[in-house]
Amino acid sequence: MSVRVRRIYEPPEPDDGLRVLVDRLWPRGLARDEAHVDQWPKGLTPSTELRKWYHGGGTYEEFRRRYEAELDATEAAGLLDGLRETARKGPVTLLTASKTPEESHARVLADLLKG
Repeated sequence: MSVRVRRIYEPPEPDDGLRVLVDRLWPRGLARDEAHVDQWPKGLTPSTELRKWYHGGGTYEEFRRRYEAELDATEAAGLLDGLRETARKGPVTLLTASKTPEESHARVLADLLKG
């Protein structure tokens, strides 16, 4: 299973496969036709409250724990299962505007999809 995380501001690559935007808000300064986004499942994104808590000084470990709990909700769990099934068929690239994708919700999603 090939799942990777990239910043949405990086140009698309031929081996990206399905490009999935996993941010709740559209990235600033990026035209939709330049982004080459195939899916935008907002139900997989962290809640506004959790996002604000994390950016307000929360730790990544606690953010990860809380976000995984949010992903157990019915809608998010269904979307996650669907994306996992898609990833079994071919490469998936999770796109985020986060400046630190290695400590973001996109990394949590990638780990859940792989594991």
